[in-house]
Amino acid sequence: MSGSILNTAPDDLQSQKDPRTLTSLNEILSCLSWYQSVETELSNSLTELLLNRQSIDKSLQQLEVLVPRLNDLQIEVTNFSTKVSATAQTAERVGGRVRSLDEEMRRVGEAAERVGQVMELKSSLAQLQSCIENQDWESAARCCARAMSLPFPIISGPFAESVVPTAESHLPPAQTLQAAREQLLSIFRSHFEQASNKRDAAATTRYFKLFPTIGWEAEGLEAYASFVVDLVRVRAPTSAKTSSPLYFVTALTALLESVAMIVDHHQPVVDKYYGAGKMTIVIKRLLDECDRVVRLTLDSWREDRSIKRKLLDVSNSSFSIAPVMSRKQSSQDDDELDPREIDKLLSEIAGMSGRWYLFRKFLVEQLQDENVEQDIESGRIAPVSRGLNHEGHQSQTNDDLNAWSSDIQPDLLQLVESSSSHQEFDELLMNYYVPMETWYIRTIIDKAHRLSSPDLSQSPVTTTTPDDVFYILKTVYSRVLSVGSFKHIERMTDLLKDFMDYDYAGGIKKKLDEVYRTTANTGGGGRGEKSERECRTSFIILLNDLDLSSSHMERLTKDLLGHQTITQLFLDAEQPHVKRVISSLTGSVAKFRSALKAGVEQLFNQLMRPKLRTLIPDVFKDVSYVLDEDSYNAAEQYDVVRKRFVKTWEGLVDGYKDAFTDSNYRILFGLALDVVARPWEKYILTLHFSELGAVRFDRDLRSIMAYLSSQSIYGDIREKFVRLQQISSLLNLDNEEDVDGFYSGSGISWTFSLQDANNVVALKV
Repeated sequence: MSGSILNTAPDDLQSQKDPRTLTSLNEILSCLSWYQSVETELSNSLTELLLNRQSIDKSLQQLEVLVPRLNDLQIEVTNFSTKVSATAQTAERVGGRVRSLDEEMRRVGEAAERVGQVMELKSSLAQLQSCIENQDWESAARCCARAMSLPFPIISGPFAESVVPTAESHLPPAQTLQAAREQLLSIFRSHFEQASNKRDAAATTRYFKLFPTIGWEAEGLEAYASFVVDLVRVRAPTSAKTSSPLYFVTALTALLESVAMIVDHHQPVVDKYYGAGKMTIVIKRLLDECDRVVRLTLDSWREDRSIKRKLLDVSNSSFSIAPVMSRKQSSQDDDELDPREIDKLLSEIAGMSGRWYLFRKFLVEQLQDENVEQDIESGRIAPVSRGLNHEGHQSQTNDDLNAWSSDIQPDLLQLVESSSSHQEFDELLMNYYVPMETWYIRTIIDKAHRLSSPDLSQSPVTTTTPDDVFYILKTVYSRVLSVGSFKHIERMTDLLKDFMDYDYAGGIKKKLDEVYRTTANTGGGGRGEKSERECRTSFIILLNDLDLSSSHMERLTKDLLGHQTITQLFLDAEQPHVKRVISSLTGSVAKFRSALKAGVEQLFNQLMRPKLRTLIPDVFKDVSYVLDEDSYNAAEQYDVVRKRFVKTWEGLVDGYKDAFTDSNYRILFGLALDVVARPWEKYILTLHFSELGAVRFDRDLRSIMAYLSSQSIYGDIREKFVRLQQISSLLNLDNEEDVDGFYSGSGISWTFSLQDANNVVALKV
């Protein structure tokens, strides 16, 4: 308590007003009263402290007992500090001396190493000059490489500059080494050119491998590139016949094959002495030579083939790239253009372009950067650096290497596709191939329609149009693939789909529309049954053409997906995209089948539906299912319903099954079943049935279904007669059986409600 008073009293005092600021008697008395209370509290606290003096004295006595022990500890500590201080001073003096000796030894070592390096430099330069004088080029290259392997600060340092120069060679060592390198470069280049002119393979290889040893890698590759370019710089003989359709294709093939053989044969040499990936520099020079020859060849081809005039004729023809639904003209200009001549030109273009893209694929796969990087990472290939060390010496830092030279390896695919040759072929395809191929396929489709005639050798009968068009389409698309350009394959695929949809399928639909229109315009109604039969036959043949076209397109797409050109001309990464574009051809199948279904429905509605409306009333005329045992036996014997149905049905479908393809007849058959089943259901619900009559109805239904199943490979006929079968099941229930229980417990998926089921059962008498 006293502690709290002592602690709080000062705060309370501070919280009170200054007596000098009091202005009233009440404030003075209040302040005086407060001071008196504080004084009382302080007196009480001091009294309590004096009463506790015994514990304070006891604590003081305990402290006095510790004094002698503390004095002894102080004396011991002082003595120990004196001893340790002397030892520490001795250790500091010894350690400082040792550090001084270490620093001196380090400096001596550095000096000795630098002196050794400078002496090595001086010895290498002296031997280098001696080897140059003796024309010992391999030894000279090794000496030069040994000198270059030294750190560049040593070579260009003041110590080397003061020690290395001699009376014969007074230049600084860096300049001496650079001059020797340049002298060796000139010598090696001269000897390399002489060896390459003589086609001396051994001498060529001898000097080629010396360039990177002395840090002239780029120059060595440049000289080597000039050598291999000279190997492919072969002019065509003047006696060659350019009129040959294979002349220009053969000329480009010879050029690209020679370049490919050089790359294939010379790449190991370059990789061995210069490192993996360095062949790219040589290929760049080879591509420059290819650009020159390709440009001259294509210019000569355009001039010799009068390609601009033919392109103008094609552009002015009625067959533009944009497809049209109908053409009233088949202009004389189109007839003047010979499709066979355009076909030859297109084959030439595809042949030349295909050779280029095959060459492109070879280069990319032969020297792709990814394989080089993987080999370097796995340690199978050590990258070659400029300023090679001789005999396995480690190369210096990048800064030291950059002091002599640097190298750049461009992306090979970008290099090939940015070449002038690639641009030339891209323009060739865009400006010549696409318009001419467009004209060619549309001309063939138009002629196939105009010259179409029934192919009586086929069963069922079709016209010659599908076989003619799809034969040419396969030829054209195979040629499109042989071009090798994914961009133009995508473009031509879109165009071909449009042509097949509008020119080809549109032409067939136009003929379908004209079959009965022509008859009506010429008064065909008076020509009788023969005219109707001819129109029906013509209509069915055209529908067969559409069905055959669907199967042809599916088979063509499947064949094209396995075309060997895909793997030959396209990179692995491009092949899935090419197959995706080819697969899009099947989009025309849906359009063919849509037009086919519409045509079958039109034929059915026009010829069969009116006759089918009376089929059920005619079949069940005078037929009763309220039978006793005698009438049941009579019905069983005569089997009137089945015989009438078979006779009427065969009269309706006579000629259709043999005339239609299986697929088309299946569509027609399904439409007929739909028209028969529903009226039959409604008619049955108007009759009454005895127990034997219900049995007879079930037998009639099953016999008719069995007959229809034998007439077509439509599928499961029962699906069309599900409701009739369920009606028959209800009619044949025992009189004692509960309809509700059968409806809910039979497991049958009913097609009508319980109320309808009760209505069916109510037909029983």
